[in-house]
Amino acid sequence: MAKVGYIFNSEQYDTFTFDRAWMEKYGCCRIIEDSASQEKTRPEWKQLMDCLKRGDELVISKFSNALRGVRELAMFLEFCRVKVIRIISIQDKIDSKGELFPSTSIADVLFMFGSVSEEVVALRKAATHVEYIKSGIKPAKSSTPKKGIDRERNIVNMYNNNYTIDDIWKVSGFRSRSSVFRILNKYGVKLNRGKFSGPLGKRKPKNESEI
Repeated sequence: MAKVGYIFNSEQYDTFTFDRAWMEKYGCCRIIEDSASQEKTRPEWKQLMDCLKRGDELVISKFSNALRGVRELAMFLEFCRVKVIRIISIQDKIDSKGELFPSTSIADVLFMFGSVSEEVVALRKAATHVEYIKSGIKPAKSSTPKKGIDRERNIVNMYNNNYTIDDIWKVSGFRSRSSVFRILNKYGVKLNRGKFSGPLGKRKPKNESEI
């Protein structure tokens, strides 16, 4: 039966050269790779699953390298059980036939199962980060700070374009007018209309609640 190797070739996976050489030495007739840009779809892996026949041997770098979570791991193990496919994981030191890594204990196998999710997340984040860097785009961060800055700039621009405080307040999304004044003061805007003129000083205590 055929011996086939599979590697998800992420640039952050530093045992690629060793694992590929191991597969070649073991006698894999073909070594299939998915690139980091194919992390979500993994077309080569899917095609490999369709091609495996009963009694074949599948050599992988590591379970967390080939699979994307515990659910996928469970489905993969059941698939291999039904088709009687021998699984060899180089870095996990696991051989489903129990011949290549005699020192691997049940505790080691259980530890591997428990760490798959964490390792998969780390690998996917690393792969995504590399692809963003290659395309010249920084990884997305929370848009909240940018939205806050945009709102503040809009308030300043509206005031400088002679909008009333009430008009600015209505579109600002703030609960009180005092927040509008706080933003204007933050940007050093001199109040120059009506009773609101001159620099904004410290707020005086009020007996009544803000509007």
